[in-house]
Amino acid sequence: MRQLFLLISYIFHPLFVPMAGTIAYFLVTPKYTPLELQSGNILPVFILTIIIPIISFFILRNLGVVNSVFLRSQKERIFPLIICIALLLMILIKVIPNNYTAELYYFFVGLLAAIASSLLLLFLKFKNSLHMVGMGSFLMYLINLSIHFEINIILAISAFTVCTGMVATARLYLYEHSKAEVLIGLLLGLGSQLLTVKFWL
Repeated sequence: MRQLFLLISYIFHPLFVPMAGTIAYFLVTPKYTPLELQSGNILPVFILTIIIPIISFFILRNLGVVNSVFLRSQKERIFPLIICIALLLMILIKVIPNNYTAELYYFFVGLLAAIASSLLLLFLKFKNSLHMVGMGSFLMYLINLSIHFEINIILAISAFTVCTGMVATARLYLYEHSKAEVLIGLLLGLGSQLLTVKFWL
């Protein structure tokens, strides 16, 4: 059972959320999106939110700053979160304005707010679940897209709701987080996307 929950934690690692949100937008949107627009967003997002963070992790691990991809201690999380905030800002300033899509822009604004809030909580000695921040953000984004484009993606929303429950169970089973840390992480993810939705819904 432990191996299964570890696998779930890897598959739904928060590192993949920005890329998942970007792909989900282009799959759901009924707008005509030329290949140039899609590649202009997907490729830079892939590089900035997956490739660079992975390289950064190996550098930080070699420096002894982090020990695990799950960033188990409060101290381990500070530098990765700062790097994540810098990369999200780069996407908001340099990537999306050149290939503008309002829905994606505010998705990343919500992610930035959630990660910044998580960093602030770290300084207050509280370590919320980043897995649940990612799951909550993506789940609310799917709901927002469904309402915005008036498209029935209830199966995807239902499936991801189940996945969110599985990830929460995995984090608790592995003793990575307390119930409060899981709940606060989920609320940060849901709330950050909910607060930005008024700008584009």
